[in-house]
Amino acid sequence: MHHHFNALLAPMGAFLDGRVTYEMMADYWPTADEDPANAGPMAEFARIWRDMPKYVFSRTLDRADWNTTVLREVVPDDIRNLVELHGGDVAVGGAELAASFLEHDLIDEIRLYVHPVVLGRGRPLFRPSDRRHDLRLARTRTFGNGVALLHYVRPTR
Repeated sequence: MHHHFNALLAPMGAFLDGRVTYEMMADYWPTADEDPANAGPMAEFARIWRDMPKYVFSRTLDRADWNTTVLREVVPDDIRNLVELHGGDVAVGGAELAASFLEHDLIDEIRLYVHPVVLGRGRPLFRPSDRRHDLRLARTRTFGNGVALLHYVRPTR
């Protein structure tokens, strides 16, 4: 799976994360490649993450490290400008942030990774909404560890 994520995320223009996702990533990835146990694709991802421009959406953080800019709220025109500035796709991480992007019609693709674990609780991936979001299943993939990828795209506008 790490090879898959590296190939998917390395060409991105930027990572956009909610605060919780950013803090989780920042607690591990900045120095993960210094651990000999993380050779290969994990070390490669540490370099991808560290070097990638990042934006964290937070009302509580005053600053963030590792090539990261703090933004307070999702403003659609600002997001479109970021995408243009960084020249290509951006990856959105965090359920709350992704829901906000979806509400603002800023999502072109959704990749759901279904892990074969039943937890029984957690945060819903999508907020209740009266708005319909048409998506088309573009492809599926099952990884050796049992994780299933469901890749959805928006129909051509």
